[in-house]
Amino acid sequence: MDFPQFFFDLIGNRLFMAIIASIHVFINHPLAVGAYPLIVLIEWWGRRTGKVEWDRLAYRITFVLFIITTTVGALTGVGIWFTTALIAPFGIGSLLRVFFWAWFTEWLVFISEVILIMIYFLTWKRWSEGLMKKVHIGFGIFLAAFSWLTMAIIVGILGFMMDSGTWPVTRTFISGFFNPLYLPQLAFRTTYAMMTAGLCAWFMIFFFTEKGSPFRRQAVRLVAAWSFGWAVPFIPSALWYWYRVPDSMLANINVGLMTQRFMHWHHTLAVIMLATVGVISLITLIGIIRPRYITGLVLLVPFVLGIWLLGHFERVREFIRKPYVIADYMYSNGVKIEEMPVFQRDGILPYATWVKNHRVTSVNQLDAGCDVFLVTCSRCHTTSGLNSLTAKFKNLYGPEPWDKEVLNAFLRTMHVTRTYMPPFPGNDAEVEALVTYIKYLQNNREPIFDAQARWQPKPAQPVDSMSSP
Repeated sequence: MDFPQFFFDLIGNRLFMAIIASIHVFINHPLAVGAYPLIVLIEWWGRRTGKVEWDRLAYRITFVLFIITTTVGALTGVGIWFTTALIAPFGIGSLLRVFFWAWFTEWLVFISEVILIMIYFLTWKRWSEGLMKKVHIGFGIFLAAFSWLTMAIIVGILGFMMDSGTWPVTRTFISGFFNPLYLPQLAFRTTYAMMTAGLCAWFMIFFFTEKGSPFRRQAVRLVAAWSFGWAVPFIPSALWYWYRVPDSMLANINVGLMTQRFMHWHHTLAVIMLATVGVISLITLIGIIRPRYITGLVLLVPFVLGIWLLGHFERVREFIRKPYVIADYMYSNGVKIEEMPVFQRDGILPYATWVKNHRVTSVNQLDAGCDVFLVTCSRCHTTSGLNSLTAKFKNLYGPEPWDKEVLNAFLRTMHVTRTYMPPFPGNDAEVEALVTYIKYLQNNREPIFDAQARWQPKPAQPVDSMSSP
């Protein structure tokens, strides 16, 4: 516990990180991983048929992708590193130690991808004929491959966070990277990226082609065939992924799909998600058979549905791995499983550097309770913002003054009734301090401002009994 607590009390650390990561995924999957293979196909088809309209369409779509992926896409990618380092330094630190060479390789691939993007786009008009056109298409193929390879590397790490497989025993890079969820998740993300890339390109066609022209119908048919073709393997890959998710995580799916309040109709929501794929497939099938029936307004439907589906998948994936940030190794609050007995015996505050109070006393219970909250709860909860402690306990126990003994009992057993919550990583005195702080929050909705800068670090007790990851 050697890092300061970075804390957003309004939206919470979890949502802050989720917003940046979701924007990155929305750009990365359809506009980078999936779109470049489709663009190269359109460019190649234009060269083969000799129709300059195809080449012009591919160039215009590439222009949009070039701007978005090299600005917002790149910035949010870096933003993920900044937010994870601030909010979950223990988790990202452990992942870096386990997958250093994977991330180093991914960095090299990413740099190569950026160079290829610039070459591919900036040489388009100069390399437009003869042998140089073949070379240009070749660069596009390499770009498509490198774009997919960045995802293929990261998926190994994402899968590890959900199911670490035999790694807790073997502690080898191979067992961690090629975890039980690696291939199912890679298949799911690949087919999804390709399918939604077609939806995005399909939407752009109506801005880059003339209304009612024969070429627009041809372009609609080609891109519709691309999306429909990838929608077919997407369904079995999604089912493969679903059935490889650990049972303990599937038990959280009802809450992960929406919230605890709506868990009673999660089956209905699952049907809606399946119907979403059906609607996308139906519209693309119409685009193949009767392209003149497809209008820009109609295309807005699968475009929005595709983004909604991806966003909900990312939300569920992040939630159901709780109570872990790394399955069977580290809890979502940054406490390793092997550390838990030590913290529950000695308390967590003596081992935390960036807190005001390293011991709970009779005169500092409220202040120490705030420290305990920041160290153990703030990565998922706020005090009075989104997903706040006050809102959770109000839903449980109503608006009347909360009973101290009831709160105490809940904190000690919350991981039993709510499997997505980690056990409380502290001793009896720290439980009492946290209860005092929670009761204070019921009538004093005071957000914690600048928790990461307000308190100065003090020497913490050495942790001789804890091992490095």
